[in-house]
Amino acid sequence: MPPTSTFNTPSSLEILISYMGMFGMIAVIVLVIILVFKMEKIKELKTELAKLKRAFEELDGQAKLIVQTDVELHKAQEELDKKISSLVTLQKLSRLISTTLDEEEIFQKLDEKHITELGFDRAVVFCRDETKGYLLKAAIGYTAEEADRIMKLMTGMPLLMDTVMNKHKVLSTLEMDRAAKETPHLLSMLGLSSFVCAPMMQKEGAVGLLLMGSESPYTHMTEGDKDLVYILATQIGQSIENAKLFEEQWHAQQELENKIQLRTKELSAALEEIKVVSKRKSDFINAVSHELRTPLTSIKGYASILAAGKLGELPAAAKERVEKINKHSDNLSELINGLLDISRIESGRVEMKLEPLDLLNMAQSLADMLAPPMKDKNVEFVVDIPEGLPQVRADKGQLERVFINLIGNAIKFTPPGGKITVAARPVDNAMIQVGVSDTGIGISEHDLKKLGEEFFRVDNDVNAKVKGTGLGLSLVKRIIEAHQGTFSISSQLNHGSTFSFTLPKM
Repeated sequence: MPPTSTFNTPSSLEILISYMGMFGMIAVIVLVIILVFKMEKIKELKTELAKLKRAFEELDGQAKLIVQTDVELHKAQEELDKKISSLVTLQKLSRLISTTLDEEEIFQKLDEKHITELGFDRAVVFCRDETKGYLLKAAIGYTAEEADRIMKLMTGMPLLMDTVMNKHKVLSTLEMDRAAKETPHLLSMLGLSSFVCAPMMQKEGAVGLLLMGSESPYTHMTEGDKDLVYILATQIGQSIENAKLFEEQWHAQQELENKIQLRTKELSAALEEIKVVSKRKSDFINAVSHELRTPLTSIKGYASILAAGKLGELPAAAKERVEKINKHSDNLSELINGLLDISRIESGRVEMKLEPLDLLNMAQSLADMLAPPMKDKNVEFVVDIPEGLPQVRADKGQLERVFINLIGNAIKFTPPGGKITVAARPVDNAMIQVGVSDTGIGISEHDLKKLGEEFFRVDNDVNAKVKGTGLGLSLVKRIIEAHQGTFSISSQLNHGSTFSFTLPKM
């Protein structure tokens, strides 16, 4: 039998248990480690979740802000579109009103379509009348019965009328609420929840008022609405003023046209009467001139024979008287010829034989012919006509009469040592102006107005000594006018005179 040991040897069960305890401890430790790791992970996940939550909350806030901004932008866009639409309508309506010159037609342009496009539902227009107070000119959005009630209502709104019409203020519902107890009654009668009222201005003040409003309780009048109504009201006021001015001008023009027609009728009648008188005068002059010519010719003939001594020598006294008869016969003959010439020219019986004439050659030829009387008075004669001046279209004989008459007058009224100048220059592409100037005694302003009238002679010392008919300048004027020219005289007393006329170029 083997010997027994003092130590107990562990059994297999104990060893198993021992191993199991060891592994259990290890497992527990491992589990604890895993648990700790998972707890850390969970903590990290919670942190991440918190961050994500905050990020989502921020995104949600930003999304809400974006949505709110989008809503506000949409609202602002709608308001902008509305304002643009209103301004376009205002511009169109203003153009329609401003081009209308009939007052009633102006109010007809304010129809429901335009009022709606301006952003309002209803409108009324009142105009001040000097005798009837205030008159309702337009009621857009109202029946005829409602318009009658509004007409009576507005006369009982002193604050509104005074503020708008006299103080020229633009009122909205808000200002009326603050200042007037009449607002609720006004809104009720007009069927409006809000309104804007503006004066229709002219240069001299307000001529009426424009009230525009909305039926919706959710609509509130803005400063933009007040500006819009004020602009439209001012445009209406100015258009009414233009229409009244046009009407006044039209009536004035009609009155003037009636006066002109009446005056024209009177002038036509007077002209016809003048023509009749002129014809009678011409007929009388012709008849008298012809009747005088025959005996005058005989008188002059016999006077010439007696003066020449063909019937025997006459005593000195008798011869002197016969010579006076001869001289006065010449004067009378000149007068008769002048009257006949004027009469013929006036009646158009003198045919002008128009031909090309050189003014320089004609002036030089006349200078030679009139040299003796100019030499006797020691008067200088100057021809100031440039060579190459275009020819004129005139009757040679009649034009020579004009020159002889004007130069003869210049010689008569120019003192010794004086100067006479004949000048010619182009006036334009069609006419040549000719002037006969002298350094003579001149003509007073009073006599200048009458010069050229038949039989008028200036009252001066020269005319007192030299006899004349007073027909010379009248004949000159008619000859020039028969050439489609003009005749004028410029003079100053003691400073000479210039007789000017125009003739057509060739």
